[in-house]
Amino acid sequence: MPRLKNQNINFAIVMRMQGWLLLIEATFMLLPLAVSWWFDEFSSMRAFIYSTLITAGAGALMAFGIKPHSSSMHKREGLMLTGIIWVFFSVFGMLPYLFSETFNNVTDAFFETMAGFTTTGSSVIRYVEEIPRGVLFWRAMTQWIGGMGIILFTLAVIPMLNQKGGIALFNAEVTGITHERLRPRVSQTAKDLWLIYIGLTILLTILLCLGPMDWFDAVCHAMTTTSTGGYSTKNIGLDYWQSSYVFIVVIIFMFIGGISFSIIAAAMRGNFKRIRNNNTLRWYCMTALITTVVIVVYMAYMSFLDNNFDRFVYGAFDTISAITSTGFSTFDYENSGEFVTVILMVMMFFGGMAGSTSGGAKMDRLIVLLKHTANEFYRVLHTNSVRAVHIDGKPVPSHVVSKVNTFFTVYIGIIMVVALYLTFYGIPVFDAMYTSMSAISNVGIGHGVTGTNGSWVALHPGAKWVLAFEMMIGRLELFTVLVIFTRSFWKKD
Repeated sequence: MPRLKNQNINFAIVMRMQGWLLLIEATFMLLPLAVSWWFDEFSSMRAFIYSTLITAGAGALMAFGIKPHSSSMHKREGLMLTGIIWVFFSVFGMLPYLFSETFNNVTDAFFETMAGFTTTGSSVIRYVEEIPRGVLFWRAMTQWIGGMGIILFTLAVIPMLNQKGGIALFNAEVTGITHERLRPRVSQTAKDLWLIYIGLTILLTILLCLGPMDWFDAVCHAMTTTSTGGYSTKNIGLDYWQSSYVFIVVIIFMFIGGISFSIIAAAMRGNFKRIRNNNTLRWYCMTALITTVVIVVYMAYMSFLDNNFDRFVYGAFDTISAITSTGFSTFDYENSGEFVTVILMVMMFFGGMAGSTSGGAKMDRLIVLLKHTANEFYRVLHTNSVRAVHIDGKPVPSHVVSKVNTFFTVYIGIIMVVALYLTFYGIPVFDAMYTSMSAISNVGIGHGVTGTNGSWVALHPGAKWVLAFEMMIGRLELFTVLVIFTRSFWKKD
């Protein structure tokens, strides 16, 4: 076997940039520290002081102690930094859980943190309301940070990365088939995306405060809704408030979270022509509407709930929660029959639009896959025909179509392999499939063992570590992480 030649990856610049990112994470920890102080939670204050000092110390050592021979950062460095930083952020992000004694073991603390940053929302906390508010605020913040992206925030606040691998970093973290930039400069695009994101969060916070929520619950749920994460501050979630107003407001913002932020930016600029001509947006809207109607009709047939208004609100809520991978749930769909469970499972698989905060395989890829499949059927009858896949009136390059097909193959393969691994721990096959799909789609809704009649807490530690890794792979859309484990990544061109 021929020996691999060293690619001469600039590890020093990768580690130095990770140091800067850890300093940013330490800065974020000051906010839940302030919340702990506000509510006189002295034990969680100490937890965040220790966590902030350790994270800032490690970041400072890496940022100022490492002197790279070159400041250049190319595609491989960008991919490596993007993949590894999600692990680093979770390792240091779990410190508040450990110091506050929310968890007494590393496995659960890491799982909860990775589920937060990847906006999966699968939780191993049994009684959320017993947790200090400062820790709950950090828990919600992890989802808010991860929703738009750790690297994307860094590109917005450290403009120098625009000349040092910014494009590679942007492409590595931003979801979708293609990576559309709002501005020519990556740093400006990142800044615009984060401004929209912050604006939506503030608006949702205000609207929730107008309802029955206090400011703390409103801020936490605003962060976990705009990020399509799904963590709640209550054991029974939004059902705690028994408010149709809360459900409807959250439905709207979950739905917005599933729309590409480039479309939202176009709407804010008044470019409604682009919105009207966007096929993916139409597919997303029609899929959500049709699924909601089907579930509402089924609920009426099964005499679930007392009136059609409640059926529509609850049906729409769970449909949008599944398709955007938010993971909020309003009723025990498991006991309403497998029909609703399977429908929501399909919605979880495909997800929202590329360039949004939602998870899943993305609606854009579904459209390409279906149109390519239709073309293949056409070629059976017309062997010599040449037909391209078109989206929004533009042909999709053949290499992009090939990448979409490969994505679905790998995506389904990972779901199957992890599900098989989970059955090793005695989890029923369907529960294992559902749990694996939920993890890679960053949804967080479980079934059976991990569902409403069970808990992610019950999983074996070995299962939790694998699922945490699957969450990260799903959040970074497979290739960014998996390419690091290939020979070609380490082999000199």
